[in-house]
Amino acid sequence: MRSIRAAAVGAVTMSLALAATACGGGSSSGGGSNDSPKTLTYWASNQGAGIAIDKKVLQPELDKFEKQTGIKVKLEVVPWSDLLNRILTATTSGQGPDVLNIGNTWSASLQATGALLPWDAKNFAKIGGKDRFVDSALGSTGAEGKDPAAVPLYSMAYALYYNKQIFADAGISKPPATWAELVADGKKISAKGKSVLGAEGSNVSENIHHVFVFAKQHGAEFFAADGKPDFTNDNVVAAVKQYVDLMAKDKVIPTGDAEYAQNQSVSDFAKGKQAMLLWQSASANLKSQGMSEDAYGIAPVPVQSGTPGTGTQVNSMVAGINISVFKNSHNLDGATKFVKFMTSDAEQKILNTAYSSIPPVKAAQSDAAFTAPANAVLKDTLATSAAALPQVASESQFETTVGTAVKDLFADAAAGRPVTTDLVKAALKKAQQQMPAK
Repeated sequence: MRSIRAAAVGAVTMSLALAATACGGGSSSGGGSNDSPKTLTYWASNQGAGIAIDKKVLQPELDKFEKQTGIKVKLEVVPWSDLLNRILTATTSGQGPDVLNIGNTWSASLQATGALLPWDAKNFAKIGGKDRFVDSALGSTGAEGKDPAAVPLYSMAYALYYNKQIFADAGISKPPATWAELVADGKKISAKGKSVLGAEGSNVSENIHHVFVFAKQHGAEFFAADGKPDFTNDNVVAAVKQYVDLMAKDKVIPTGDAEYAQNQSVSDFAKGKQAMLLWQSASANLKSQGMSEDAYGIAPVPVQSGTPGTGTQVNSMVAGINISVFKNSHNLDGATKFVKFMTSDAEQKILNTAYSSIPPVKAAQSDAAFTAPANAVLKDTLATSAAALPQVASESQFETTVGTAVKDLFADAAAGRPVTTDLVKAALKKAQQQMPAK
């Protein structure tokens, strides 16, 4: 996701209801063809620090694909703030691209529209087989029991980035391993006049990613076994409150971060204004803003106690980007060739190096280029302590409703209003009421 994913807002229930009859690729017939074998349109997600950077990364690779196949790819890099709504509009209007990037958490929701090409065994065989991809990435490609709606492209995980000099000045010798340690360290850092921990309080997607992890650490699920939302159970409420309390009670997240939604917390960290940052694969973004790799360390995201792992020791969602094909593309063969190209071992090394992400392709992931310390924590997290967000059809509405509830709670905290358990439960109840009936 970017290497940093900004808010994907506006994914409303009505949009997905309309999308249920979706098609794409420039036709409303619902059937694909090879009528335009020499061209492809490609919507890429904004992975770099800016759209211009993405074009600089991608265009040489698209030119390489054209040279190999004779197929010209028309590129559009779509900001994260627009991408989901653009996709939903395309699924209803039929005026969409041939190939597109999607946030992996949207896979099941977009799968439910029927607009995306299913990646059955036959289609996976065309790109080298399903077993080329790591299991954790495949777990975020669609609903369980159905053929995936997408193919993994970039994998990411959350980590704790910390400023070495600020830690040294505060007399802190190692990064916090638990939330209690982080809060205690925060007091020492604040005493030195620095902000402690950055957040994107108005970024709906970032909010969801963090409260999902806190819920896991509290042994909670946002959805019951039958797929119905269960946002108001006591452990979910406690998880959301603990995250918002990092601002409201513990004072480690600055109140100004309640308004952040465009990666301002990353810039604050890069400029040395704050000590810590919870982020996905941030190295490329920090480098682009002039921060030396020697200036910061990377550690696992804290847990409640002990060490990261499975169950209540989960410390990241399985983050990443998938690549999909509109099933009524006018160049189905070319689209499949493009997916094969983008997920080839060689391209995976090039693209994931550029975005400081981890290849979801096994052979590329084992390459020496991804064994650096900056990647070690991310790879280990993905392998041992990350969990996929709920792969349910209403996942994008879940992101929007609960992410907005957390945004409003951060606003309360920033305004000095008490963020009580009752207030959190009421906000989550409202979010649950906005979800579609199963």
